[in-house]
Amino acid sequence: MRLNEVVYSDAVPVDGYGPGFFRVGGNLHEGAILTGATGTRTWGGYADTAPLLALAGDVDVLFVGTGAEIAHIPADLRAELEQAGLGVEVMNSPAACRTYNVLLSEGRRIALAALPV
Repeated sequence: MRLNEVVYSDAVPVDGYGPGFFRVGGNLHEGAILTGATGTRTWGGYADTAPLLALAGDVDVLFVGTGAEIAHIPADLRAELEQAGLGVEVMNSPAACRTYNVLLSEGRRIALAALPV
């Protein structure tokens, strides 16, 4: 079996997550996060739309992690993000983290906004 090392170009992967936290690029972040090529920061949840909208033009797809269980995001939030030109993929936070890491390793223009599990 041949193994290839995964290389991340512009952003760092999500290393782990647990009750109330995420570990991104080896750094622990409490609460909800927004991460991508511009770095990782605290995210205020669905009402905190400004940093998500600021991704328009730089990101093709925004993964939204809804916590431990999959849930719908507010319809007005989805509409606002899509109107700004962002593709929106909603899934539970563990799946969103895994999907983000895979596409990040492919060099895709993506970001992740996730609520903790």
